[in-house]
Amino acid sequence: MKKWRMIGLLWVLLALAAALAACGSAGTTETVSSIKIGVTLYDQYDTYVSEMMESFNSYAAQKAEETGIALNVDVYNASDSQSTQDEQVEKMIGDGCDVICVNLVDRTEPTVIIDLAEKNQVPVIFFNRELVEEDLERWDQLYYVGSEAYESGILQGQLVAEAWEADSSMDKNGDGVLQYVILEGEAGHQDAIMRTEFSVSTITDSGIAVEKLSYAIANWNRAQAQTKMAQMLAQYGDAIELVLANNDDMALGAIDELKAEEVPVEEWPAIVGIDGTAVGMEAVLAGEMIGTVYQDGDGQAREMLNLAYALSTDGDLSGLDLQDGKYIRLPYYIITAETLAEEAAETETTADRSEQE
Repeated sequence: MKKWRMIGLLWVLLALAAALAACGSAGTTETVSSIKIGVTLYDQYDTYVSEMMESFNSYAAQKAEETGIALNVDVYNASDSQSTQDEQVEKMIGDGCDVICVNLVDRTEPTVIIDLAEKNQVPVIFFNRELVEEDLERWDQLYYVGSEAYESGILQGQLVAEAWEADSSMDKNGDGVLQYVILEGEAGHQDAIMRTEFSVSTITDSGIAVEKLSYAIANWNRAQAQTKMAQMLAQYGDAIELVLANNDDMALGAIDELKAEEVPVEEWPAIVGIDGTAVGMEAVLAGEMIGTVYQDGDGQAREMLNLAYALSTDGDLSGLDLQDGKYIRLPYYIITAETLAEEAAETETTADRSEQE
């Protein structure tokens, strides 16, 4: 009798082990009913960042509908304060966030965030404002989603060089030299430095003689850029032939000041931005900017959401195009009135074909 009891107990134990193994092999995705994602922004009023978050929330809703898993996204505004952002991350961890997405205020000061995340084993996705590489290597659950800053500078320089060659009126004083001013994003910020450096070097490498008249830090901000542009116009007036802006908001600030001073459009300097925001592209279509460089905020939002979902469900990261196991980078594109017209025509043709089918 004892023998049969022992055999019965053995079968129960074997069945239990098999069940546990099956649960483990199935992964946690099947048992997850909800995911909590925390997001902290350096400045929610930054046009590019706000547009990106609209896309992120849209993709989160789409993913929830596809999977049946509730995706709860909590968004915080750090208001350009690193200490505030550190406190927000601590709160998000305390609130039980499965993953945290950080748009760093200060790319050189992620230590508090990284230490908190590692201590509590909460993965962190940094995005759009790239931290120092050595910091990202401090823990294996740190990631970055964004684009290469120098690429935007190169494309902005190419845009200017092509416009200079195609339109002799850019050389307002006819001296064969491109006189320019710079509206720079942020003092010491890698993206601002790289965008400026590579934009100017690409212009000069194309064989164009240049003269820098002035530059000003405007902190990616439209209102600050308008103020700085007013100062530069007061000093240099119509000697300015080009405004190189590190982002669209600052380019639009320059436009705001030209309008405020009632400078005729035909006397404006050429103005270029970076980001390809909706309002930036409107200015390109209106002929107020000669172009911008599109940074794929929608693509960044999509990839960040997919990464956050995979990390929260212990999913497979192999299909996410991670570089060095850490980075997801999306390319930039030049935007001009011509490229926007071509894209509109292609969209219209595609719509017509769909209707015919």
